[in-house]
Amino acid sequence: MNEPALTGAEQSVSKARLRLWLKLLKASSLIEDEIRRRLRNEFNWTLPRFDVMSALARSPDGLKMSEISQMLRVSNGNITGIVDKLSEEGLALRVAVPGDRRANLVRLTPKGQNVFAEHAEVHEAWIDEILSGLDSEDVDGMIGRLDRLSEALEEGK
Repeated sequence: MNEPALTGAEQSVSKARLRLWLKLLKASSLIEDEIRRRLRNEFNWTLPRFDVMSALARSPDGLKMSEISQMLRVSNGNITGIVDKLSEEGLALRVAVPGDRRANLVRLTPKGQNVFAEHAEVHEAWIDEILSGLDSEDVDGMIGRLDRLSEALEEGK
């Protein structure tokens, strides 16, 4: 089935949306690369490790491995290796789920909470520095537009 041809104005908007998508990818990639570099250099950490600890910090009652992988949109296998390492270092622990012998909840230990709090504070300062070229009006405007985009994408699922 043939779709109707786009008008000149529609083609222009279509091309602009493609440019926007590419610019969003580029900006996100540049920020992520810098955060990865700083985490590695300052703490000898990876971004996935930071993300897992962040998810656990927001869920003090603990999360199942599958919940962590869903939140971070990665496989259970990726999460297992990170949680194993965090457990070895005394930063996280696995707790049996009552009534489900196969499932464990993962929680940060007090040591893990303290370490993550320190790293999260530094991370926030890095983000502030990286985005320092944007004033509060820029930030508010971009947040509003990205929220609107996210809502539209969620509705389209």
